[in-house]
Amino acid sequence: MISVIPPLLSVETIARGRGIRELKRLTRHYGKGNWLKKKGYARVRLESGAIVNAEVHWYEAHGIGKVEYKIKRFL
Repeated sequence: MISVIPPLLSVETIARGRGIRELKRLTRHYGKGNWLKKKGYARVRLESGAIVNAEVHWYEAHGIGKVEYKIKRFL
């Protein structure tokens, strides 16, 4: 599991609501919400303990928070 080290930089929304492919699964697993898929850049601590800069994607909804961080590429 990765650990994102704040701050997240250049955060932008890349999908919302019905534009999210995983919407049904997110609703079933975490509950109803105004789901957004976002991306940004952050320092990330890997399982090996190394700290790297990476582009990170995640889902978030009001009242639920940020879930399922995924490293998309290392910088």
